[in-house]
Amino acid sequence: MKNIKICPSLICGDPINLEKDLYDIKRSEIFSIHFDVMDGSFVPRYGLYPEILSAIKKKYNFLVDVHMMVNNPEDYITDFYEAGADYYNIHVESSKHISKLVKKIRDIGMKPGIGINPGTSLTSLDWVINDIDMVVLMAINPGIVGHKLIPSMLRKIEELRSYSDKAGNKNLIIQIDGGVTPESIPLMIEAGADALVCGTGTIFRPHEDNISNKISYIKKIINEV
Repeated sequence: MKNIKICPSLICGDPINLEKDLYDIKRSEIFSIHFDVMDGSFVPRYGLYPEILSAIKKKYNFLVDVHMMVNNPEDYITDFYEAGADYYNIHVESSKHISKLVKKIRDIGMKPGIGINPGTSLTSLDWVINDIDMVVLMAINPGIVGHKLIPSMLRKIEELRSYSDKAGNKNLIIQIDGGVTPESIPLMIEAGADALVCGTGTIFRPHEDNISNKISYIKKIINEV
């Protein structure tokens, strides 16, 4: 299978039966669990918290990429490191000291990444592009589950891939968050995406099939691109 990373979005799981969802995910080969943290201020809803992450890591030991859609993400670096986060992705729009925070994240033992909203210029990465491991590129406006892909974001994926390669960070993981569907996956991959956050548009669809089978279906789509 092509080396496209599947990242199930835990916030799209069943909050009453999260254990079942995690077990189903464990049966499948995935790259990481995408773990959304939201404060009700940076985005208009609330998300997951470190105690959930800690419990998941103790039982399943998934690789976890934490997506901090919060103001002042520096306040939580230690909390999520201690909970077991592997990637710690902060939004470039949330802090004036991104370069300093990226170094702090790396120094504590996590891999730093940057989240970018649809309207944010890629030039905001100029000072950190060679210091980060991942960019979480929002293909919808953040914090709203189920919105459709903003079409112009396909061009932005291409631009980010070119920008990163020219800067010398050819190993940067471009993770697409939002608007990932069976129809959009081939377009995102062709544009240069490396990782796909899979939520209600792909694998968390209990009315259709179980999560394990849905992940298999997504892998089939990826392999056909």
